[in-house]
Parts: sequence; C-alpha cells; structure tokens
Amino acid sequence: MKFQQDYSKLLDPEFVAKIDGLDLKARLVVEGFMIGLHRSPYHGFSVEFSEHRQYMPGDEISRIDWKAFAKTDKYYIKQYEEETNLKAYIILDSSRSMSYSSGSISKYHYGSILAAALSYLMINQNDSVGLVQYSTKLDKVIPPRASRNNLMEILKSLSSTQPGNATNSAECLNLVSEKINRRGLVIIISDFFDDLQKVLTAIKRFRSKKNEIIIFQVLDKQELDFNFGRDSIFKDLETEEELLTQPYHIQKSYRELFDSFLKKLSVECGNNQIEYNLITTDQSYDKALLSFLKKRQKLY
Repeated sequence: MKFQQDYSKLLDPEFVAKIDGLDLKARLVVEGFMIGLHRSPYHGFSVEFSEHRQYMPGDEISRIDWKAFAKTDKYYIKQYEEETNLKAYIILDSSRSMSYSSGSISKYHYGSILAAALSYLMINQNDSVGLVQYSTKLDKVIPPRASRNNLMEILKSLSSTQPGNATNSAECLNLVSEKINRRGLVIIISDFFDDLQKVLTAIKRFRSKKNEIIIFQVLDKQELDFNFGRDSIFKDLETEEELLTQPYHIQKSYRELFDSFLKKLSVECGNNQIEYNLITTDQSYDKALLSFLKKRQKLY
C-alpha cells in the first residue's frame, strides 16, 4: 500500500495537518506509527498475536490476514492477547496561549492530534480513556471508557474546541485530581505557561494517589529559539498586553530564563518519577506515542 511504503510521512505534522477529519488524522498517525514500530527495535512493545476470528462488518480492513484469505478464501481478523485494562486520563490545555504558532501548526492543533492519536491507540488496546480540556476552568470532562462511542465523543470535543480564555492550570489540575479515585495513567499536554511552582504542586497530587504520569510540554520552536530578526510587537495571547522591543537585544536573556524554566520542570518531574517529554510542533508524533507505550509497559 502507498501509505505503508511511506509510513513516516503519516507522522509528519505538516502532512497530517492537511488531512481532513480528526478521526482520520488519528487513525493514520497510529497506523503509521505501528508500521514504523514493527520495522524498528521497538517491535516488542506490540501485543502478542493470539488467534484469528472471522471478519465482521465494521472491522478495520487493515487487520485482515491476507495470507489466511489466500489459503481459505475467507476473511479473518488477527486477534491479539488482551492486556490488563488501563484507565487513562488525557488532560489537554485549551487556553489561549496554546493557539500560538510561528508556522502552520499551533500548539493546540498539535496537542489535539496527539490526544486523538493516543485515544485511538488506547481504545484499540481495549484500554479506557477519558479526556479533560481546561483553560481557566474545566471546559470539558469525558470520563474514561473503553468504547468506540467514547472515542467518537473525544474526537468530537477535540475537533469542536478552539483555544480560549487565560490559564489556571494549577486549580484545574487539582479539580481533576479530586475526580480520580482509581489508580491509572495521567497524560498532561500543555505548554505549562503558568505559575510553575503551583502547577508542579498540583501535578504531584496525582503521584500521591499512585497514578503514573506522562507530561508532554508542547512548544513552538520559535519559543525556544526566539529568532525574531527585527523590531517586533509581542502580544500576550491571554492578557492582550503588548510590548514593543528589539528581539536580538533580549534574545540571550530570554533564552537563559526560558532554559531555566524548562530545566526546573524537567528536574522536578524526574525527582517525582514523572515522565517528562519536551515536544516541538515540528516533531513527528512517534516520539510521544513511543513514550506512552514505554510507560504502559512499565505499569504491568
């Protein structure tokens, strides 16, 4: 198949962004990832093959065993050993700062596709997955369930939401923590542009309840490099405050402060057994998906 021959393209954010429909984006990202996974040293993360069952309407054509069809002239689906069910919560920052983009893909757009792909991957593994979207409040809460209907509800919410309002990460994360009673996996996708100490305190509450945590800090590359070449007006997306400055005069100081911010988040996560991943919107999605599979394997 054409997609299989060029599977790496399905993990490229620029290519994925051009595809219509979040459900299709999620499916193609996951399928591209799984094809690449089986061609890599990480193939051991896939679940083990168990048996065949006859093809039923609604099954994915990609799961048909064509060798079995050649032998029997009947369609069969490959079934896999079910692993212990995981309950996962994907928490996506939907505040206005996530709308920033120096190119064609905003942080929110990237984060929503990542959340969709992770949801698709988990549902296919018979895991329960839920979604929380927040800004100054909890904008949407979808409880974890292991069903296609839940996946469709998650995709619908991700597709219909646009970043808005300011950020109140700490309070929102505390509210989510109060709702979680059963140990599970918490995935937080955000730029973490907020009071970092308060945010870290809130994240640690998840760990105190024995949850495993993966953090994806999604940033635009321009936020890391600060490579603006001429006088610019910078506008705070949440407060709308504006500042006129010469970027090259403050680039060094900016990078030092920003590096300190990133280091603090990374070190604190490491000290609390929280998996931290820095992702930029130009990076392929396989890094994030592989991080999830590694964490999932450690849980059982």
